[in-house]
Amino acid sequence: MPAPVRVPARSWKGNGTPMADNKFQMMHTMVRVKDLDKSLDFYTRLLGMQLLRKMDFPEGKFTLAFVGYGPEETHAVVELTHNWDQTEPYDLGNGYGHIALGVRDIHGICKELEKAGAKIPRPPGPMKHGTTHIAFVEDPDGYKIELIDLDTRG
Repeated sequence: MPAPVRVPARSWKGNGTPMADNKFQMMHTMVRVKDLDKSLDFYTRLLGMQLLRKMDFPEGKFTLAFVGYGPEETHAVVELTHNWDQTEPYDLGNGYGHIALGVRDIHGICKELEKAGAKIPRPPGPMKHGTTHIAFVEDPDGYKIELIDLDTRG
């Protein structure tokens, strides 16, 4: 298997010319959630993220909760958006992919998650055309979270 090509992170102008480095910072990925308490429990208790901030917007009837592994100033985080009037599960669509988290001991992590009630639709094992071991876990709304074993990552 050929070695992966590591490309330096850069931002690109529409004409193909690279922009100066560090003009952009990855901030967050937003997902809409039906039950904020269930989602906060999943992301904090099961995935070990911290609740970084939570804001209610009564006029708009929604709450934003930001969770992650470090401060927003230095880490990309997940924004959980809870629309208060949403009673039906969201349609996940066919364009959304997944959030990816690096882990050590992917088999042990998946056993712990399953024991805690999480769904593991794709058990840990090597990628179809590679050696990196991955697994997928679902959050309470059905969003997929890929777990990548850092010890086998190519």
